[in-house]
Amino acid sequence: MAVNHTSAESYSRSGFANRMGWGQRPALMIIDVCRAYWDASSPLSLLGNAEAEAAPNSIRRLLDAARAGRVPVVWSEVQYSSPDMADAGLFWRKAKVLDVWKKGDSRGLAEPLDGLASEEGDTVVVKKYASAFFGTALATELHVLNVDTLVICGVSTSGCVRATTLDAMQHGFRPMVVGAACGDRSAEIQNANLFDLDSKYADVVAEGEAVDKLSAGW
Repeated sequence: MAVNHTSAESYSRSGFANRMGWGQRPALMIIDVCRAYWDASSPLSLLGNAEAEAAPNSIRRLLDAARAGRVPVVWSEVQYSSPDMADAGLFWRKAKVLDVWKKGDSRGLAEPLDGLASEEGDTVVVKKYASAFFGTALATELHVLNVDTLVICGVSTSGCVRATTLDAMQHGFRPMVVGAACGDRSAEIQNANLFDLDSKYADVVAEGEAVDKLSAGW
């Protein structure tokens, strides 16, 4: 799936944007999908960006395909337990909105969306920073499962999706980012980050391609 960008031809001439291609054993990675991004009362709301508003339905279709193909499903979620947000470290200095994931926060914005919650047998990674790999056992768990490809979706494209995708590649897992199943604050931010990921760190793929691969199983 080509990502349109004014610099696409220049990147291609320079040797970027080659295809990694799919491995044989994909898992679905759903990053930080919760009410915080699709609730008008939330400081993290992506509502108003049509692509972001449509992302949950795309993620649901990917999840249905993964269940049908009986491939591993991995979820990441953010959680802070320190009363003063000390466990968010320097991240807290940059982004005060992180307190939506403070344990016990009364707004309930960390709650899952309808039809997008983990089930018994799924892998759930609790993280405190952008990448689902940083400070977690995710790489080990994926190796134990014998996964070689991560189908990545969730939010936000420029933040946790991007960071997780980069670390997936660096850990030797083939990142297949489903652009339609990712969301960010604006179409401009979304497109720029998908273009950069596709150029250097991942294959950005269409939802239909990912659904076919997940449905086929191992």
